[in-house]
Parts: sequence; C-alpha cells; structure tokens
Amino acid sequence: MTRTSIRQFTDQPVAKDTLDLLVKAGMAAPTAMNKQPWAFIVITDKEMLNALNEVKPWFNLKTATAAIVVCGDLSKEEKDWSAEYWVQDCSAATENILLAAHAYGLGAVWCGVYPNPEILPAVTKLLGTPEHIVPLNVITLGYPAENPAPKDKFNAESIHYQKW
Repeated sequence: MTRTSIRQFTDQPVAKDTLDLLVKAGMAAPTAMNKQPWAFIVITDKEMLNALNEVKPWFNLKTATAAIVVCGDLSKEEKDWSAEYWVQDCSAATENILLAAHAYGLGAVWCGVYPNPEILPAVTKLLGTPEHIVPLNVITLGYPAENPAPKDKFNAESIHYQKW
C-alpha cells in the first residue's frame, strides 16, 4: 500500500540485472490456462525513450532512464472467447512489475496503450512489433526524483459480501 505512481526521475540508470528481475517478476504473474501470453520490450536507449515520449507525452519518459513495454502475444491464445484473457494476464504481469520496482527502490508509472486508437498504431510502428504482438502499456521506470504520498483508495462502499 506504499506503492505510488512516480513521474519524475533522477538520471541514475537502472541496471540491466534489475530490469531482468522486473521482467522475471512480470512472468511470475498468474495466467489463464497457463498461456503466458506476454512479451516484454525493455528500453534503455535515450533516443528510443524520447521517440516513445513524442508519441504521447504523458508517458513521462523525459526523465526516465528505462521503460518496459508489456505486450500481448496473440499467437499464444486460442481462437475463441478465451483469447481475450491476454489483457488480464498482461495486466497481472504489469502489476507484478510495478510492485517489484517499488521493492527495489525504483519509481514507476503504468501508461496505457491498448486499446487507445490514437496511440496504439504509433507505438506499434515505433517498436516494430509484428501483427500478433499488441503493446498493452508502457511502464516508465527510474529512480524517483519525487516522493508523493500514496493515495488511500479504500472505499468500503465498493465491497459486497455474498451478493450485490
């Protein structure tokens, strides 16, 4: 409950082994029918981070030293209703990455890509993803240059027991 979105970062780079651990944490997420329909693009190149930020400035990549793009690999899904589980599976992987980043003293923020029709094509083109790979989100990463207080989002009215 102490994790919060961080949008400003120091210039300290995130080590490759730390980024690898974050992706490993993502792959530890639960997945429907064990399809593991995820793929990850790890970005540390400043030119690529800047180019991605140009697509949508709210990606907050100007000060970030890394990003992980969580993608759905649609080739791993069935061709029926269960194909849509990739969004849930990749969202679970994203949350694992966010929590691992916080545990390692990093700051991060989840920036949605899919299904936004205004930015999905531009991100797909920039990253050069094949047709069966769909970028779900960009996780902006770095060492925090800010320390916002976590938001208390608890609302008892959102809880129902046994039925609505």
